[in-house]
Amino acid sequence: MSILGNILWIALTHIIFGALCAITIIGIPFALQHIKLATLALTPFGHTYRYIE
Repeated sequence: MSILGNILWIALTHIIFGALCAITIIGIPFALQHIKLATLALTPFGHTYRYIE
């Protein structure tokens, strides 16, 4: 149960930091990376990733 809580905590942290970074124009690329890391935190094994261009 604690592993699931840690995974959700990491994902929520990345979502919050992504929202904070998206406030400025310079922070938008960093926000996109935080959102990618949040999805990776929720599915750590067997995750296939499509690149955003």
